Amino acid sequence: MKRNTYYLDEELNSDRVDVKYLRRLLARIAPKKKLFFLALALLIVSSVVALVPPAIIRYLVNDVLLRDENIDKSLVLCMIGLGVMGALTAVLPYFHKLIMGTVGHGVIADLRREIFLHLQELPFEYYDTRPAGKISIRVTEYVNELADFLTEHLLNFIVDILKIFTATVFMLCMSPLLTAVVYAAVIPLVVCILLVKRQVRKLFRKHRAKNSNRNAFIVESIMGERVIKNSNRSAFNREVYHDLQEDSARCWMKIVRRNELNSPISEFFWNAGILAMYAVALLLTFAGDATIPGTVIAFLLYVNVCAEPLLQLGAVLQQFSQVSANLERIYETIDAPVAIRDKENAAVLENIEGRVDYEDVTFCYEEGVNVLEHFGLHVKAGEKIALVGPTGAGKTTVINLLTRFYDVKEGSVKVDGKDVRDVTLHSLRKEIGVLMQEPFLFKGTILENIRYGTPEATDEECIAAAKKIYADRVAARFPEGFGGQIEARGEGLSAGEKQLISFARIVLKNPKIVILDEATSAIDSETELLIQGALDSLLAGKTAFIVAHRLSTIRKADRILYIADKGIAEEGSHEELMAKRGLYYRLNMRK
Repeated sequence: MKRNTYYLDEELNSDRVDVKYLRRLLARIAPKKKLFFLALALLIVSSVVALVPPAIIRYLVNDVLLRDENIDKSLVLCMIGLGVMGALTAVLPYFHKLIMGTVGHGVIADLRREIFLHLQELPFEYYDTRPAGKISIRVTEYVNELADFLTEHLLNFIVDILKIFTATVFMLCMSPLLTAVVYAAVIPLVVCILLVKRQVRKLFRKHRAKNSNRNAFIVESIMGERVIKNSNRSAFNREVYHDLQEDSARCWMKIVRRNELNSPISEFFWNAGILAMYAVALLLTFAGDATIPGTVIAFLLYVNVCAEPLLQLGAVLQQFSQVSANLERIYETIDAPVAIRDKENAAVLENIEGRVDYEDVTFCYEEGVNVLEHFGLHVKAGEKIALVGPTGAGKTTVINLLTRFYDVKEGSVKVDGKDVRDVTLHSLRKEIGVLMQEPFLFKGTILENIRYGTPEATDEECIAAAKKIYADRVAARFPEGFGGQIEARGEGLSAGEKQLISFARIVLKNPKIVILDEATSAIDSETELLIQGALDSLLAGKTAFIVAHRLSTIRKADRILYIADKGIAEEGSHEELMAKRGLYYRLNMRK
């Protein structure tokens, strides 16, 4: 089987910003375009309003304080104007941020829903080739950062652009010469900041890849905590984590050092620009321009208004680059093909007898490495088939193809003569009950876990199913009985207790085909003997596939198949195979 992406593998993206993913994201705004354009209109009004006060102050200085004889009246009007503009500046941002937040979070909610639903449809192969940590970071952290960008950074970027543009227009109207002087300092400042941010952007991509590796290792360590402790690997894992953390920290410090260049660069060019503006203003004053005092004050206010947006442009572009990398991974997940899905007009499988046929099946997990080749098997309805053989020979593969966890590469698998690819997945899996070696329990009550595959079942039906398989013994340990709360993954329960609850699920589901994949390996011999009679009752009249190593589990099977060399190496009853003294005989003699 193809291995998982190792937690040290770098998930590096292309350094260029791919706008196609951003276009796909922004296309989601279309259903909310009325709200978006309302927010945009408020943004424009808010940006213009924020730049009116410097113009009023310029008028106040040049035309009121220095010239107007009726100062009191003009001063009152100017103060009223400044008050109104100040009130609008305080109120308008609240509304456009509220509306933009509604739009942004609506878009993100749609994206979260789409990626989650898509993950539910992706085949097992997708999960087999990726660590859980790297999948989870895409649907949580990456999407969270995307939400921040849409609701905060994108909004601020639009506001900043509008402020810079509007302030420039106001400044040009007042003095084209002073505007040119200011921009003589602004342009090289922006160029330097963008060059620094370009280096930071590259480092950010590396840092995110290293964070992804670290998070994948953390998730792996949490999931394998018992094995780690039992194998005395805690010290080793601490060293691995230390190396991953140090690698991430070193990359982060490179980012910090480059980001710290922003301050001295900004100070130098801003101070140079302000000094140059003062020098030109003095020359114009000496030349007899009486409007310079008010103009200089207004320019200082406009420069202050533009200063932060100009400096933030680099940060927003950096954030945009980061979001682009996130989007690339998010859409890579959304675009992952759903290889196993219902065909158009797929039939509903119902009222089956339980006949199963494997016809000339060839299958491989990795190209060029076949697990099964020209595999043929015909199982009668109600027949019990045991699968044995060496690890990796393809026993679990045989049952995975029946449930369509994977699809055959060549040939076909049929239930009652119908190719499993031609029927709906829901109806197929409704007729097949699978008990895995490692049962999975969800956080909730015992009843909820038993009912998981049959949500319409009543409490009484769930309890009856549990009693048939002796799972009521698990409930007896809880003061609340079947209402007892089980922690995530069944923490606090033994492996056998978890498996009993899983058995109860299958009893309740009552499928026509039952698959036991090492299902009794976690149950102690005493409990196995106890439930053996219940299992015989459960499997009565049902087609069964049993993968097991315990002789007691398989010797009652109608046929035992020894899977090896990409097919069936031996076939027969327990007595027949033991009499042959072949592979099956040697397997039993080693036990």
